[in-house]
Amino acid sequence: MIERMKRLYRSRKDRTIFGIFGGLGEYVNVDPVIFRIIWVLVVVFSGIIPGVLVYVLAYFIIPLEPEEVRVVEIEKDEETKNT
Repeated sequence: MIERMKRLYRSRKDRTIFGIFGGLGEYVNVDPVIFRIIWVLVVVFSGIIPGVLVYVLAYFIIPLEPEEVRVVEIEKDEETKNT
């Protein structure tokens, strides 16, 4: 079976606003709360504008996770549970 290259998407399941940090967490296999805390610290210490600007740019740059990717991941999870 050919495995797809791992891609960065905005998460459909782990989202607070746009799914940016949920997608980053899935991509690097880290809890998205870590990215959210870092983002809050950046916003607090650099001013609101840079942090919000980067978040909004990420919304337009990072595509939303396709439905088919989620279905494949669910099937893989079910296969590993059955073995």
